[in-house]
Amino acid sequence: MNIYIKNLSHDVDDDDLKTLFAEYGTVTSAKVIIDKYTNRSRGFGFVEMENKESAEKAINELNQVKYDGRVISVSEAKPRTDRPKSGGFSRDNKNFNSNKRW
Repeated sequence: MNIYIKNLSHDVDDDDLKTLFAEYGTVTSAKVIIDKYTNRSRGFGFVEMENKESAEKAINELNQVKYDGRVISVSEAKPRTDRPKSGGFSRDNKNFNSNKRW
């Protein structure tokens, strides 16, 4: 089961997450998401646990617990959905105003 953890301290790393969740069962992976520009934690991460019952117990017991100075939120991770790309500009964009002079 994949678990989503948010509001992590910027000092928490992959090993810290793995250690925290290992108390509840076998952790197959633990990943704190790092900002590619600043190389710092983005404040959230994911833990994959082998056993669903262990994962549910970890979610129930760790949600809204203070960890490394912050109250973390722990929940089952939702499947990633495709999001439209942003940041570009196109004449097909609904917000494009052809009467506007640059």
